[in-house]
Formats: sequence, C-alpha cells, structure tokens
Amino acid sequence: MMNTQANIPEQSLPNGLPPQFGRSNTIPTVLPFNGVDSSHSSRTSSPADRLQQIPASQLPPSRSAIPMSQLPPSVAKSGSNIGQITQNYANLNISHMTPNTSPKIQPSGTSTPLVNASKPEISSEGISPIRVQNTFMHSRPNNFENAHAHARNASYTNGQPPPIVNQSQTAPLKPNESNNLYTQKPVANGPPEIPPFNNPSVLRPQPAPVMYQSVALPAPQLNSVRPNNRVTAVRPSYPPMGPQVSQPPQIPLQPSIPPQQQTSVPPKTNRYPQPAPQFQTNLPTQYQNFGGTMQQNFQNQRMPPPANIVQSGFNKMWGQENFDLLQCPNILPPNKVEAPRIHLGQDYLDAANCSSDIFRCTMTKIPETSSLLQKSRLPLGILIHPFKDLDHLPVIQCSTIVRCRACRTYINPFVFFVDMKRWKCNLCYRVNELPEEFQFDPVTKTYGDPSRRPEIKSSTIEYIAPSEYMLRPPQPAVYLFLLDVSHAAIESGYLHTFCNVLTTCLSDMPGDARTQVGFIAYNSALHFYCLAEGLSQPHEMIVLDVDDVFLPCPDNLVVNLSERKELVTDLLAQLPTRFLSSHDTGSALGAALQAAHKLISCTGGRITVFQATLPTIGPGALTVREDPNQRAGIEVHNLNPANDFYKRLALECSGQQIAVDLFILNSQYVDLATISGISRFSGGCMYHFPLFKASRTLQAEHLERSLKRYLTRKIGFEAVMRIRCTRGLSIHTFHGNFFVRSTDLLSLPNVNPEAGFGMQVSIDESLSDLHTVCFQVALLYTSSKGERRIRVHTLCIPVASTLSDILASADQQCIVGLLAKMAVDRSMQSSLADAREAFLNVAIDILSSYKLSLNMGTGEGSGLQVSNSLRLLPLYISALLKFVAFRTGTSTRLDDRVKAMCDMKTLPLYLLIQQIYPDLYPIHNLPEQNTISKDGELIPQPPQLQLSARSLDSKGAFLMDAGEHMIILVGPSVSDIFLNEALGVPNYNAITDQMYDLPILDTLHNQRLNSFINSLNEEKPFVATLQIIKENSPNRSLFIERLIEDRIETALSYHEFLQHLKTQVK
Repeated sequence: MMNTQANIPEQSLPNGLPPQFGRSNTIPTVLPFNGVDSSHSSRTSSPADRLQQIPASQLPPSRSAIPMSQLPPSVAKSGSNIGQITQNYANLNISHMTPNTSPKIQPSGTSTPLVNASKPEISSEGISPIRVQNTFMHSRPNNFENAHAHARNASYTNGQPPPIVNQSQTAPLKPNESNNLYTQKPVANGPPEIPPFNNPSVLRPQPAPVMYQSVALPAPQLNSVRPNNRVTAVRPSYPPMGPQVSQPPQIPLQPSIPPQQQTSVPPKTNRYPQPAPQFQTNLPTQYQNFGGTMQQNFQNQRMPPPANIVQSGFNKMWGQENFDLLQCPNILPPNKVEAPRIHLGQDYLDAANCSSDIFRCTMTKIPETSSLLQKSRLPLGILIHPFKDLDHLPVIQCSTIVRCRACRTYINPFVFFVDMKRWKCNLCYRVNELPEEFQFDPVTKTYGDPSRRPEIKSSTIEYIAPSEYMLRPPQPAVYLFLLDVSHAAIESGYLHTFCNVLTTCLSDMPGDARTQVGFIAYNSALHFYCLAEGLSQPHEMIVLDVDDVFLPCPDNLVVNLSERKELVTDLLAQLPTRFLSSHDTGSALGAALQAAHKLISCTGGRITVFQATLPTIGPGALTVREDPNQRAGIEVHNLNPANDFYKRLALECSGQQIAVDLFILNSQYVDLATISGISRFSGGCMYHFPLFKASRTLQAEHLERSLKRYLTRKIGFEAVMRIRCTRGLSIHTFHGNFFVRSTDLLSLPNVNPEAGFGMQVSIDESLSDLHTVCFQVALLYTSSKGERRIRVHTLCIPVASTLSDILASADQQCIVGLLAKMAVDRSMQSSLADAREAFLNVAIDILSSYKLSLNMGTGEGSGLQVSNSLRLLPLYISALLKFVAFRTGTSTRLDDRVKAMCDMKTLPLYLLIQQIYPDLYPIHNLPEQNTISKDGELIPQPPQLQLSARSLDSKGAFLMDAGEHMIILVGPSVSDIFLNEALGVPNYNAITDQMYDLPILDTLHNQRLNSFINSLNEEKPFVATLQIIKENSPNRSLFIERLIEDRIETALSYHEFLQHLKTQVK
C-alpha cells in the first residue's frame, strides 16, 4: 500500500487489492450552503487615512460633494454625503487593507510560520458589513446534500402542468400561435400559472453597509501570511530576486477594476420596465418571422438607457453591475463565454497562473471564512483536466525535484524566496532549503537567480521522475480487445468498422518496441486467438465453460505487436466474416472480463470492450429491468447497479493497474447502470452509440472518428493523482472515474486527455490572515514510451472578505459543471426528483443572496436582479432540467439517461457545457461578419444566438455545435445564391437527408463556412460529425429539440422559468 505520509512521494500502485476494497468514492463530510451571521473583521485603519497619502496634484480637479442621485441607494436614502462616508470609514477597523510590504523575515532559518493561520485575530471593534438573522436558513439547508427544505416545489419538478401566471403586471403581449414540438394538442398560448411554493430561504436584509469598495487600495502582497504587528523581525539585506520581492507600496489614483466582459446588452434595472419577450415554443411546420433577419435584430436590439450614467459608472466601480433578467431577453455575449480571469495584482503572476482550460475554481476569489461562503450560497469546488493535450509543456529532467519537506508540495511560481538558498512553501508556509542545482538555469546555462527556472515561470510543468518514484520497472503499453460477436453485434456491423480502423491505426498506437496486443471474442463461449511465432494464420481456441474461466494456453494470447504484426493483420481481416453465420444470441461479458483480467494482470494495461447486447450468460449475467412504458414517467428507477459484480471486478483490475473502456453499440437495453461500473472504478472511459447500424452513414462515421481518436491519443499507465491545498482548506468529495486510495490520492490505472475530474472544497479554518490560497494537482504516470513522469498544475486564487466580492467573482460555467456532478450523485443516492428540486433551490438561494447583497428588501422592485458574473446561471440550470440526464415527462431510454449522467461526471468542462447548452450561429451571411486572422486565414466570427425559435429565420441558415455533432438547418426561404455558393446545391429541394459533408468550392461563402467549421473543430480533441438538414426533413427534430429556451409540454420556457424564480426569490 502506498505510504501516504507527507514526506513520501507518489508511487505507482503495487500488485494486489487496494486496502480500501469496497470503499465509497465520497468522503461523507458535507457542508450545506446555509447563511449564518458573518464573522467580525480585524481591520485597524481606515481608507480616509490612506487618502491623505495622495498628493493634491493627483487628485481630481473637483472635490465637491457628489450629488445625491449619484450616491449608492442606501447612502442617498439616509441623506448622507461624502463627509459622512469618510467619517464612517474612520470608524472601521480594516488593517488588512493597508499598504503591505513583504512579510517579516526570521533572521534564522526556522520552519515555524510567522503567523498562526488557524487562529485569526478578531478585533472587538470590527463590524459585519452584512448581517443575516434567519434561523430558517440555518435549519433548512437547500442544496444537493439536503433538498427536502422545499418539498412543496415538487409540483414543478415532478412535471405537473403548471397553471397560468397573472400577466397583469406586464405589458400586453402579442399572441403567438402554438408552436408545439410534438404533433399533439397545441400548448396554450399564455404562460403557465406558477403554483405557490414553499419559500426556500427568507433573507431579511439589514441596513446597507458603507460602500468602501470605491476607495483606492494598494495591491496586496501575495502568497504570504498577512503581517502581524506583534511579530518583530529584522529584514536581512539580500539582493532582489524571484517572485514575491519586496516593493514600496504603490497607491493607485483610481480603484483597480478588473475588465468586464463585454456583452451586447447594457445592464438593466427595473426602473424602465419592458414588455417581457413572447413565449415561444417549437413549431413543427414553419419558422417564426419577426420582420427582418434575426441576425440584425440580435445585434441591433434597442434597450432603454440606464437611469443614470454616473450611477451606472459607480456600480461598475464598486463591482455591483447587475442585470434584470426579465428585461434582458438576450444575455449571451456576442462570442463564446470566456472563463473569468483571476487577478493576483501582479502581471507576471497572472500570466504564470494555471490555464482555465486545465484548472478552474467555482470562484475567482475564495471567501475568508466558512460563514461567508455559506452566506453567498455558492458551491465551492474545483474542476481539473490534468492530462489535457497541450501545445506547449515544459519538461524538466533533474536529479532532485524540489519539494516541501513538510507537505511535499512541488515548487511553483507562488512560493516565496527567503534568500538565494531558502524558499517558503505557499501551502504550509514551511521554510525549505534550495538545492544548489536549482540556481542553474537550463535555458541560459548559467547560475544565478532561481526565479528564472521553468518551475517558477509556469504553473504547468512536467518532470521526468527519477528511480525513487518507481516501485517496479515501467510497464509496457498493453492493449487487449474484447469483441462481442453475438447475433445482435454481428447484425449491427460494427465489427467491419472496428477491424478496418484498427488495421490502419496499428502503427500509430502509443507505445514503443515493447507494445503488446491481444484479442478475445465472446458470445455464449469465449474465443481466444493464439498468435504464436511460426503460425501461418491465427489459431482460434474456444472455451465453452464460462462459469469457471481458465486460459486455454499460457503464452501467445497477448503478443508483441512489432514482432507479430502480420498475424494481427490477418486476424483483423478474418474476424468480420468469421461469425456471419452464427445465430448465438448469448453474451458472456462477465466471463470475458475475468479472462482478460487473468491474461494481463502481471503487466497491467488497457482492456477495450465492445458490447452490443445485455449480458445473459455466466458471471455477471443480467436481466431486463427497464419498462419501456415508463420512459416518460415522473419517477425514474433503476439508476443504480443491479449487483456489485462489475464494481468488485473493477477494483481487482485497478489493483493490477488495468483500466477497462467500454464501447456500447446497442439496439436494445443493456443495463448501463450496472456494467458501467467496470469503467467507473477502474479509471476507464465509455462511448455510447445507441441504435447503431453500420449501414447508416452518420453513425458509421461517428464510430470511425471516435475509434481513430481513441486508438491514437496519448495515454498514461499506472497513474496516481494527488490534490493538495492551502492549510485551512480541505477536499471532501471527488467526481470522476477512479478509485479513492486515501483522502487526497486517486488511483488511475489509465489516464487519457479527455478525462475530467471534480472536487468539492470546504473551508475548515479562517483565511483572514492570508492574501491567497493555492491548489496543486500532481499526476504521476508512466508514458507509453516507458518513462515515469509527473505532471504538476498549480492554481493560485486571492482571498476576499465581502459578500459582494464573492458574488462578483463567481465562475458560472464552473458552478454549473460542479452542480451537474453533484446532481448525478443526488439522483443515485436519493431520487431524480430530489436532484431536480435541488437545482431550483440553488438558483433561488443564489439569487436571494445577491438580492440581499444589494440591500433590496422583500417586495422591492419587480425585476430579477443578478450580477454580471451569474447572469447565465439561471439559463444553464433551466437547460439542465431539460437535459437527457435530468429531464422527466419526455420519453428517455434508461441507457441514454445513464450515459448522460456518466458524461456529467467525467467530461471536461468545455465539452460538458456544449452538451448542456449547444452553440448556435447564423451562417447565411458569413462574408458580412467580422473576421479574425489565424495562420493567414480569415475566420468569420458570427454572433452566438439564444437557443430559441425566436432566433431562427426562414430566410437564413443556422449551425448548431453540440460538441460531438454539428447540424446545419437551412430555412425554406434562403437565397439560391447561398445554396449554390456555400452548399453546392442549385436550389432548396436539392438538399437531401444524406448530406454529411460540406463541399470544397472556390467561392467566398464556402471558404468562410469551411474556415469557421474548421476553427470550431480545432478547439476539440476530435472532429465533430456534420449533418445538413432542411426545414421539412424528418431529421429536423434533432435540431429543434435542442432549442431548450422554448416551452414544451412538460417543461417551462426559459422566460417562464425566470418568472417562477422571481416568485421564489425573497
């Protein structure tokens, strides 16, 4: 068993079962998002004192009193002026906001931290900016851990048809004709009535706090303990070097405001009410024409101006820019949603921080206390994509890897250099010796400043590990394929595609001269293939006894690929026709897995399973549990496995460094809820091709592209991943495919570039003495070339002390990714209805918390206010409620639902978001769009449209990018010029249902369209399939069902969902 002590490096897993056999992936410590009274601050100086340091020449020309209309609402109501605000500042105690210098340095090398971060000093004079007095919130947590606080909300989440909402408070709407997706009775034109729901959290606002965010403050010193006035030490005079060097305090003349993401919609308030957008559902026979192209309407939509330009400027300066969602129909930015930037106060640290494509936190500022986190109602967690394909990855080979002696943290850009020979860890704050080798710069081949090292310049680094990181010699790349050859599998035709793709990719598979390969076919029996040297063709051996599995011969079932490549090629040529005449309908999947485990247990490796029917014979045999008549029901059953056979076998495989990947190509129910356990707990992955037929061009192309990517992508063997974080934080829940060996160590027999992981974080101690916190992920793996490597990612995040800062720092896409993972666990542990209710409660609580931060009392205003950082959260939650994994009332195959849930747990964030909310673009006027130049090619940048029928126009063509698939929908009135020059067809009727490729033409329309699609594919690890359909195509539903902002029979439209949230937000 791995030694998990702090001073022992990560090791590969030894042979044998892990000691925690059968333990759950989830550590039970869970913190609900309940609001509690805010803790007191310990600040000792006022901004008024610091304002005196600004020379008079640098002050603005006019210092007259600010008009009442330009003051914050709370100040304007009380008749206060700037003098009163300054007097209020003088009464505050905010020492940690004063200009900081580098932390005091101990004159002698000691490992004791200067300040005890676990015991923050609380000033008796400190005040709480926002006080929450609500015992209901304390006793009724509203989150995925406890969603029963709003049990009466089930009338919506259970899919009951909601009644009509009174529209007397809004402007009259122009009636719409019924646009029902399904050919049944049309849905009523008006919005449904929202039933009375139990109030989730009654937040009682207190008097508004003094808005001290507008005071100019110096940039905080990072990665250090906040100075303690009681500690006195003399700073030794060392030459300036490395990061975190002492600088004179700089007082900016203006507040440092992070750049806001531009949107096409100005911030809204309810002072200028607008008619709500018309309720729109999916019309099956025609598009809605709103007079003119929707492209122009999207870009030129007129909005009422803000009530006061100066007040709007103050709101931006104070970080309080907000939107009224009920008056902003188009909230998507013109281009893709970008991840919010983390601002550490120094440009070189911002540049050195880990990329958001690899490492993201649900907040770009961490609350300093657990009570502040609970008050924000936001989930705290991180999402990591550790093995992502990177264009540039610094690789270091050295005799000594520099790590902290106490917590074993790898040196990174956020450590503090005490002097040329010592550095302070940014996680546990211990002072460590710096080896002399580290002062050598491998780029310039000179000795000197250690901050020049690649480890200090980049937060993502890879080490070639020395011998002490190995328990055994690195294993070779071993690939074993298990092929279902039952009658249903042969009928699907997948075997032809598999054999053809593997034959072409044999030379491109990752590995070296030691790479091994083997094959096992199975139906009611097991078919082994001996590939011994000297044979003219493969020798097949059949084992009929599947209840007591044994290997028919000890050798030559798994052989060296380079030595037996001809025999492997011959076998792949014979397999597609070998079982054509077989009518064996049995499937002994469990027995085949047991045989595979015995075959490669001595080396480890990867087992790839192709399964097309329900396992019915031998160990792990299953029965049909799905009732097709209940697919559209409110209650969803059988989400959990029928037995633990596949989980136990997966744990045995994990102990032997074996991962199992699944390719499911079923036409009938296969009980994915049970057999997916073999991949989930062994660190594998899963692909699903429902109703697969190789004769269908699009499906065959999808399988072929997926197989090529799977066989040739990078792979890491016998991997372990450890997550470390700053003292005061802890990781309490993990999401993904792995086995948890200890509280912070995950076993990953295989790791691939598409594997994503999530972790929930809790705040155990006050962080008020810290300016920043850090997370570090270290992935130790064996490359396909036999090298032991360590890939390290470090993320640094500043600490915040106010509720408004926390809400403004929210990363809405990362929050949605974490909520989706939590909802999957909730669905399996409790019920799908509870998970859906928890989604609603999270949205209600976050919006209520933001309303409280604005000091808006109950009943004030008629809008639904939300910060710029959270404006898309209700939209994403509405989309999740209609997503395959969580929807109810719509016919959904159980296997499809389970696969969607598995994707929520394992997909990287950017692919997960595209599945939840696909991207929609107009493509009929690409030559008129703005372009960017990339590698000498002009790439058009059309705006992203809302997923609603309102965004479509019968005269246009639209591209929907859903990740693995792209669909182009061509309107019936589109111009013949576009059809001819872009799609290569003479007229609309020439578009067929079998158009799966875009022609290459020498026209501007076609060149721009191809350039745009290629640019979208470059952002993915694979090339998405493309299908071109027209308005009256039978495949039109593939496009229309993804317009998730529109209403269907069993779910509200996005605007109706907002109306429902408004009635619940208190």
